[in-house]
Amino acid sequence: MSAAPPASGPETGADLSALIVAIARDADRDAFARLFRHFAPRVKAFLMRGGLSANAAEELAQETLLAVWRKAAYFDPARAAASTWIFTIARNLSIDLKRRERYTGTVDAEALEEAADEASGETILMSAEREARVRAALARLSEEQATIVRLSFFQEKPHSQIAQELGIPLGTAKSRVRLALSRLRTLLEDLK
Repeated sequence: MSAAPPASGPETGADLSALIVAIARDADRDAFARLFRHFAPRVKAFLMRGGLSANAAEELAQETLLAVWRKAAYFDPARAAASTWIFTIARNLSIDLKRRERYTGTVDAEALEEAADEASGETILMSAEREARVRAALARLSEEQATIVRLSFFQEKPHSQIAQELGIPLGTAKSRVRLALSRLRTLLEDLK
């Protein structure tokens, strides 16, 4: 029976998965505290980018991590990374919240108008075109640059963790992120 990884520096993907396993197996409160410290601010920022107010995002981030505590036994590290699993829970709770607000009438008329605008055919088409361009641009990046973009922006890993995972110096990781973004910007100039 393996324990949660020792706390030292930034958590790796494997460490985070091990923390969830420790929570499921042993109801390990220390593992949960570490997981909470790592994910609470990230989930809150993710939810705020999704349109929630700071207070609502904070409450939903706490609800997300409480769900992680309750559902830890359902986590399978072979199927998804800890971050993917947790952010999926957050996204689903956010969708549920928005549905509840819509049904209880707490969404004001302006928000409903914005939702209607977002769902227009033209908006959906433009969004699909933009997404296709971004995918095409990412495909044109070198494997090294695409990996850096995935780690930095899609997995939201700090530069120090990227450097550690790739086995490169921190300055090199920062340079590669900057160069990959520059190349991506060049490829997407006409996206706006």
